[in-house]
Amino acid sequence: MRVPKNRNTFSSLTAWRRRALSGAFHRCRRWVQETGAITAARPGGLRFRKIGEGTRLAFPQGTVFGEPWIELGAHCIIGEQVTLTAGLMPGLDLGSDTVLTLGDGVVLGRGSHVVADTTVTIGSDTYCGPYVYITSTNHSYDDPGQPVGKQWPRMEPVTIGPGCWIGTGAVILPGATLGRNVVVAAGAVVRGEVPDHAVVAGAPARVVRSWDAEKGWQPPLRTPAPIPIPAGVTPEQLLAVAELEES
Repeated sequence: MRVPKNRNTFSSLTAWRRRALSGAFHRCRRWVQETGAITAARPGGLRFRKIGEGTRLAFPQGTVFGEPWIELGAHCIIGEQVTLTAGLMPGLDLGSDTVLTLGDGVVLGRGSHVVADTTVTIGSDTYCGPYVYITSTNHSYDDPGQPVGKQWPRMEPVTIGPGCWIGTGAVILPGATLGRNVVVAAGAVVRGEVPDHAVVAGAPARVVRSWDAEKGWQPPLRTPAPIPIPAGVTPEQLLAVAELEES
């Protein structure tokens, strides 16, 4: 006579095993991410010309080469799968000068690319969303009889001023010069010069809003400015306010 299985007991054991395996997997994943991250104290196999205090390249990194010509400021956040390259290919001698410079507090979102075949400078406290592409090199197609990829590229320096915000999927092309506190809309393709305190959007990008010392933002902002958190407010107080709003 066959004894029926206790399905509840079997299900409970299966659920327990899954929880245990899930917990072990996530602990292992956090350990790998922490161990694989690049910092000034733990540069791994990468030898940047400079990597500032508090700067962190999340694991896994994207393609990184030409590190002796790359300077990273302090407290930069480099997301997962971010590409940082100096020079057309690994192993080149690029001379004595720095090619790629990130100022203090720069943030590069996940999957972004910064390709510096000639000088690229990103100013302090510039934040980039995910999948931003910044390049000093563009393909040329002067000779119609040759494949585009085999023709010598055009290179022009790129300068991004401090305090900019570059939205998801934006492209900054060779020769672009962005001023201070520029906002680049998601998906915009930027070339040429962008003045300080401007908002650009589109492909090719154009100025859609700018700051005037007398008139303020033109055209005017459609939403009121956010109210900053008062000085001295603790995280515990903020949590208490959030709980009051939910109740």
